[in-house]
Amino acid sequence: MKKFFFFAFAILSVQYIFAQTPSAEISRDSHGNKVVKGFLTKQELLTDTAFAWFPSGQKSFTPNADAVKSFAAGKDAVNILVFGGTWCEDTHMALPHFFVTADAAGFSPDRITLIGVDRSKKTLYNLSEAFGITNVPTFIVMKNGKEIGRVVEFGTTGYPEREVAEMVAGAAKK
Repeated sequence: MKKFFFFAFAILSVQYIFAQTPSAEISRDSHGNKVVKGFLTKQELLTDTAFAWFPSGQKSFTPNADAVKSFAAGKDAVNILVFGGTWCEDTHMALPHFFVTADAAGFSPDRITLIGVDRSKKTLYNLSEAFGITNVPTFIVMKNGKEIGRVVEFGTTGYPEREVAEMVAGAAKK
């Protein structure tokens, strides 16, 4: 009986500790930009007026048809980690295009994890260090918990959403 109570107490304690853990820290940089350090959602980017760049960037973008097909081909095979800076102009340009392309392909939002970094490329829980993030945005394609590729900033072609889509399609074939 003592073991049962100890086990129940341990489970409740762990749940309480993790319930108190913040998912993001919010601050302002010297330019007045809202900086999110930690986990964010696409919905937050769409609805927070501090991120007007996100819905604006989505409205003005038409996804490449081949990229949409590539995303769709592997939409159930991978997860994508995206490190970005809410203060970063490169993120402001690339992130809306990435989401428009993923959405057009029916890529589940549950398979995309968006992580905000501060100007020094740090985030909560040392995730940026764990994944070796030096520039943002960085898109990391994962399959079965392993990295299969990444696109940093605008990649090699200037179209990061297309490069990510090619990796997603490639992962589906393996």
